[in-house]
Amino acid sequence: MIIHDHLDINEAGHLTIGGMDTVELAKKHGTPLYVLDENVIRRQCRTYRDAARKYFGEDALPLYASKALCFTGIYKLAAQEGMGIDCVSGGELYTAKRAGFPAERIYFHGNNKTDRDICDAMDMGVGTFVVDNEDELAAVSAQAVRRGITQRILLRITPGIDPHTHRAIITGNVDSKFGNAIVTGQAMDIVKKAIEANGIDLAGIHCHIGSQIFDIEPFEDAARIMTEFMADIKKECCFEIRELNLGGGLGVRYTEYDREIDYADSIRQISEIVKALCVKNGIAMPRVILEPGRSLVAASGITLYTVGSVKEVKGFRNYISVDGGMPDNPRYALYQSQYTALVANRASDARDYRATLAGRCCESGDLLGENMEIQRPERGDTLAVLVTGAYNYSMASNYNRLPRPAVVMVKDGEDRVVVKRETYEDLVRNDVL
Repeated sequence: MIIHDHLDINEAGHLTIGGMDTVELAKKHGTPLYVLDENVIRRQCRTYRDAARKYFGEDALPLYASKALCFTGIYKLAAQEGMGIDCVSGGELYTAKRAGFPAERIYFHGNNKTDRDICDAMDMGVGTFVVDNEDELAAVSAQAVRRGITQRILLRITPGIDPHTHRAIITGNVDSKFGNAIVTGQAMDIVKKAIEANGIDLAGIHCHIGSQIFDIEPFEDAARIMTEFMADIKKECCFEIRELNLGGGLGVRYTEYDREIDYADSIRQISEIVKALCVKNGIAMPRVILEPGRSLVAASGITLYTVGSVKEVKGFRNYISVDGGMPDNPRYALYQSQYTALVANRASDARDYRATLAGRCCESGDLLGENMEIQRPERGDTLAVLVTGAYNYSMASNYNRLPRPAVVMVKDGEDRVVVKRETYEDLVRNDVL
């Protein structure tokens, strides 16, 4: 096992994913290449689904986060596993619709839904809007009245918590572009407006404090603040909140230095806090919604590259250049995200070479990692970056006019393409001469 139990080394000394030889996958499909282990994704969905129902009740629902990894096939998988989904754009909604995902199990997020987004979502029959602000509330109300419907909504609330993660992925503090802060009084103001708004069914409230969090305490703090706010709503407005979306953000093990998280036990701990707080605050236990985020798909994926050059700058550092980079994985450039990398065809060799993993773009910041422990490679080797199932394909770009890689799913000894590799013709398809 290498970090996660679906990654291993075979008799040839090659890295395997789901028992399949990554060197052979690279030869068959080319590089760069995203590879996902379907069994891992399904297992993670079941872990969250079963734990949510066990500890919060049969109506509890975990949502698959579209923004982490979005393509038609992933929605079909999520539907089969009994998940809900959250979408944050018209494009994600369109993809979910194309996959036939049940619209009533879609939660539509986003801090700036356009009028077209709102209309398209209503025409599609999206079950729940997560309303971010008063302007959006007015727009949703107007469109619902125009259609003669009542739109079910949650309100996004900012609990004011610092979860001690990377600043760029904190979303629950008071100074945020997301939601309505409790401490400023804006949260209660929008609750009152939603209760009175025409065409609106205020089902509940939502919060999300951030991502890649390894401690349970911030989630316990969020649960406390949100249940106390529910009690305040009941007291001040004589209105019972029926649904509480606690968001997500539990961390993922990207390197051997990251801790492993027992996701089911984390849900158990959070459930005990919520139940106790509901009793303490004199409110009914709400339906609970969870947003597992990246933890459903991150570990399932790897990215395969072909090594181009190995450059040793004496007295400074070593560079390994590959045929991908920030266009297929911008997370190091954005967040200095840490990864584990292996030379896939030398995976059994010692990782006794230190190097910076460089992409092929004409950009000095095009790096996938620095000072990484890896096997010493040669030109033509297959190199794997692990735990790339989340926020890699979904954040990929065509910078330097590079086509985006294919996505391959493996399951039980079989591999299949779920997203085709882009071609040069795809790059110019929308150009006007």
